[in-house]
Amino acid sequence: MAKVSEEAKRKYSEKIKAYKKMVDDQLQKERQILQILKNDDTGAGFKKLMLANEILNIVSYYVLMNELSLALLGIKNEAFLNDGRKACFKALIYLEEVFTDYLDVPYSEYEDHLEAVAGFSDEDRFNLIRKAGFSIDSINSAYGEGSKWKWSFVDMNGRLAVAAKNCMDLKKMAAGMDPRVPGYQIRIQQLNLTRRLLQQSADDFRKKYELSTMRIDDFKRAINFLSSLKRLSIVLKRHSDVEALKKKIDIWKLKMETDVKRMEEKEKKNRLNPNAPD
Repeated sequence: MAKVSEEAKRKYSEKIKAYKKMVDDQLQKERQILQILKNDDTGAGFKKLMLANEILNIVSYYVLMNELSLALLGIKNEAFLNDGRKACFKALIYLEEVFTDYLDVPYSEYEDHLEAVAGFSDEDRFNLIRKAGFSIDSINSAYGEGSKWKWSFVDMNGRLAVAAKNCMDLKKMAAGMDPRVPGYQIRIQQLNLTRRLLQQSADDFRKKYELSTMRIDDFKRAINFLSSLKRLSIVLKRHSDVEALKKKIDIWKLKMETDVKRMEEKEKKNRLNPNAPD
């Protein structure tokens, strides 16, 4: 790699100065709001949704500063990408604090959380979830192929899928599936995005299990995403989807049970004869 000139470093430093200040200002604003919430949690849900949105704005600055590093210095700025990745996690935490992180549970178990932010429109929810997804994808793409954080993004996207599901008012969603009901297009887009995120997370957690960890917990989580998608399909009376998902869940559970049995047998064999080849 060619040595970066001092002039290039100077230009880069000048270019990112304004963006670094924007990041610092936003982080200071976040600290102030959190301090206010410590003393008075009135409207906490709305404030945390605002914080999630502002944190995602910060992610865009980290992405931009990394792109400038590539353009002016010819190198990736891992520090900014790491800060952007952590900021994505922080935004997801705010969403979870508002909408919960419940994956495969009845709607009644988190309905009260939605009532606390009822004034936050379907369109605003849809746009915030899309913005979070775009931010996560931007950081993931910037890391590039072979990143050590590859499987971390599976976890992150899984959490986004849960937030997307839990931010939907399913009573209003089920009642508003008629194209004549105002807001139908946004509801359909929101539903389709959520279904896609849940299915993708199921597939990705199974890949994580098979290609990386071989931890049964990851396989169980993959199945839980399918179960959550099935539960959503039941609420919305998508009967063909329910049947297809039920069959898929049964197949995946059978595979998981077979793997568990094989692992137990292998572990037993190793205990009885620790010197035997695998």
